[in-house]
Amino acid sequence: MVMFLFLVVALAVVVGAVTLAVVGGGENGPLPEAAPERLRDPLPPDRPVDRADVEALRFPLAARGYRMADVDDALGRLGAELAERDARIADLESALAGARSAAAHGPVHASGENHVSMDKRQEERP
Repeated sequence: MVMFLFLVVALAVVVGAVTLAVVGGGENGPLPEAAPERLRDPLPPDRPVDRADVEALRFPLAARGYRMADVDDALGRLGAELAERDARIADLESALAGARSAAAHGPVHASGENHVSMDKRQEERP
């Protein structure tokens, strides 16, 4: 029983000494605040995001998972770029459909009229 009490007291002394050394004791004063970990691999601001950028993206850990602000920023950027690409694809598909439609109806001149041979124009005149 005496040995148990001795070990409990010794443990309390060690915990107290470590606490004093870390929190506020010593020559250098208390430990400085640690800077919060920031996103190490941000998405490139000067060019569109590609697959390699997304695969290399690593979020820093926080106390309860990932930093929500970093994840929200990255998802917002990816969502905006995907919306921009979807709009560009829709524009290109529309232009392609228009070009195919025009090609099906015959060649179009710069004036916007369909090309009709001179023989047909002469036949149309009374």
